[in-house]
Amino acid sequence: MRTILCVAMLLTSAGTAFASGGIWCSVDDKVVTLDVGAGVTRGMGGPTFNFRGDLEIKARPAGDGLRKTVFEDSNLTQYWLDDKELRLNIYHEHESANAFSSVELTILTNASDEGVYDGQYTLAVHDNAADTDKDGKPAELTGKVSCGAE
Repeated sequence: MRTILCVAMLLTSAGTAFASGGIWCSVDDKVVTLDVGAGVTRGMGGPTFNFRGDLEIKARPAGDGLRKTVFEDSNLTQYWLDDKELRLNIYHEHESANAFSSVELTILTNASDEGVYDGQYTLAVHDNAADTDKDGKPAELTGKVSCGAE
């Protein structure tokens, strides 16, 4: 009887070890430096937890509020992960007394190997303070991104 209980407990604890994994993406090109990551549960629709990230737009001047952005759970607005694709949409608003600004990062990748995803990022930077012609269109930056999932 003890053997059966021990085996049942061992199998139960092994199942929980496979109950979560993670996703991460990084970029370090001449335009941006980016590192984002989150835990992902297996089952229940695969929700994320502990999403965190850092973005630096290298072309922005030092001290500019949009040069560096820290992402948190609430900034991951959408994500998709399967054996073929990893997609992320990340949005962060920057507010100051004089202007509203935001960054929206879209990552679209395809699996190149098991757990390895390569693709493109698009970063839309909406800066009301710098919008001198008042067209309201964000500046767009693009490049290659490398991601992983387990």
